[in-house]
Amino acid sequence: LRGLIKRLRERTEMLREKAIDPYATSPEITPPVTPILKKEDYIRKKEEERIAKEEADKKKAEEAAARAEEKKKKDEEKRLEAEKKEMERKLMEETRKKPKALPDISCSCFDILFHRRYVAWLTVVALAYNYNIWFCSARLAFPYHNQAVNPYWIVFDILSDTVNVIDIMVWQPRLQFVKAGDIIKDRAMTKMHYRKSQRFKTDIFSILPFDLLCLHFEFSSMYRLNRFIRIESFFEFSDRLESILAKAYIWRVARTTGYLLFMLHLNACAFYVASVYQGLATTTWVYDGKGTAYLRCYYFAVRSLINIGGLPEPITTFEITFQMTNFFIGVFVFSSLIGQMRDVIGAATAGETYFRASMDGCVAYMHTYTIPRLVQNRVRTWYNYTWAAQGMLDESELLDKMPLVMRTAIAVDINLATFQKIALFQGCDQQMLVDMLLRLKSIVYLPGDFVVKKGDIGKEMYIIKSGAVQVVGGPDNSIVFVTLKAGSVFGEISLLQSAKDGGNRRTANVKAHGFANLFVLEKKDLFDILVHYPESQKVLGEHANSTQKGRDANPRPSCCEATVLTTQPPCCPHTVHVSVIYAKMINN
Repeated sequence: LRGLIKRLRERTEMLREKAIDPYATSPEITPPVTPILKKEDYIRKKEEERIAKEEADKKKAEEAAARAEEKKKKDEEKRLEAEKKEMERKLMEETRKKPKALPDISCSCFDILFHRRYVAWLTVVALAYNYNIWFCSARLAFPYHNQAVNPYWIVFDILSDTVNVIDIMVWQPRLQFVKAGDIIKDRAMTKMHYRKSQRFKTDIFSILPFDLLCLHFEFSSMYRLNRFIRIESFFEFSDRLESILAKAYIWRVARTTGYLLFMLHLNACAFYVASVYQGLATTTWVYDGKGTAYLRCYYFAVRSLINIGGLPEPITTFEITFQMTNFFIGVFVFSSLIGQMRDVIGAATAGETYFRASMDGCVAYMHTYTIPRLVQNRVRTWYNYTWAAQGMLDESELLDKMPLVMRTAIAVDINLATFQKIALFQGCDQQMLVDMLLRLKSIVYLPGDFVVKKGDIGKEMYIIKSGAVQVVGGPDNSIVFVTLKAGSVFGEISLLQSAKDGGNRRTANVKAHGFANLFVLEKKDLFDILVHYPESQKVLGEHANSTQKGRDANPRPSCCEATVLTTQPPCCPHTVHVSVIYAKMINN
């Protein structure tokens, strides 16, 4: 009873406290009490909960959409891959099942962009095409068919047709092609690709032997006019030849000249046909039948189409109409050909024109400000040598137009071997060296120019591309301590030395011995690269510290100390040579 009374009293006390404090703990199990909030806080809380819920729903929807899109893309890739394999399989089956109309000669596929044998073969095809368009038109217009020469024409016709047949059967079915970004080299697929192309139909029509009609009719070159439609082979030859020539403008000029001569050839043929139609020697305007018919008619075509003048006056209506047509053709066709010739020559000399304009502008500037004659002559010498040595004033203008992969390949081929031999950069990341190569700048120094001077702030390192430089000293810099040639490196220590206590000061005089073309790497470019290569930065820092400790252990004499790292050119089989030259000058 006493225990029961005690518990009742405790319960009564707790209920009393509960009545006073509504947040006090109740002995019964009750749901949690919702805190009392102000209206503004309650509205803000609900709004935040709503926004959070919307964002969560939106995020879930975006993730679901991304997953669906990714799944759709993968399904599409699988479908395309399956279609591609199915198409290849069908092509292979068709190739195996289809009877071979042409013999299958074992030969690899040809890369039409870089295969020089294919370009050489296209030269033969182009000669065969030019034979057809020049001689067939001349034989059709002029009386060049008779019993004496017809066998020779037949032989040459057979030779040209043989070239075309070999091209269609052997070469064209083996040309690689690009499909969906892939280079197709499979022999069956290249053959099927060619035989389904429009060019194959044109080629087949161009070699149809209509010449056999001469067995029943008169021998004439009119039956060979279908050979003219194979003009695509000539244009292909022209494009491929331009791609492999170092000076493509020479071929462009020759091609344009050929177009001009062929137009005159066609006009000569037309003039002879017109003369025959009017009657030879019937008027003063037509061909009189004397001399070599082709040369006389060609001479007339030159004077008529180029509008030289001095031609006989046309008499009949037909002659007047023919001559007016000639004049119109001469105005439009030949003006366009001359304009094309001007563009070709202008494009070929654009670089030299830019060089001359730059040099003339610089000379005019020096005259305006009365620059000494000696400086003007050195500037002219620099312009002339730079243009003669590299054909341009700034190589970077050409390289900047190339993609990064091409620029990297060129830079690696020229200087990577030299960089790998530099003791300062040994142990560094190879990619860092490649990035450094892309930052190199080419500078040409004239004979006697000082590349660096003793006491200057060292901000660059140098690689000798061509020519030679000399480390000199003495009262008038007449003493030559060492001569550095192509492939040598100097000034690399100053890139990492601190300006504290003059650590990045040049310690020797270096001047150009003759014309010298140097690659320059600036300190700013090196530091920009090292940000991305912390490990290489540590390696270079260790090299710099060891170099500085070596200098502290061997104090510099009161005069001049020049430290030069020389390496043999990359093409030289000798080992790397490191020479430290101490030049001491006694103060007078």
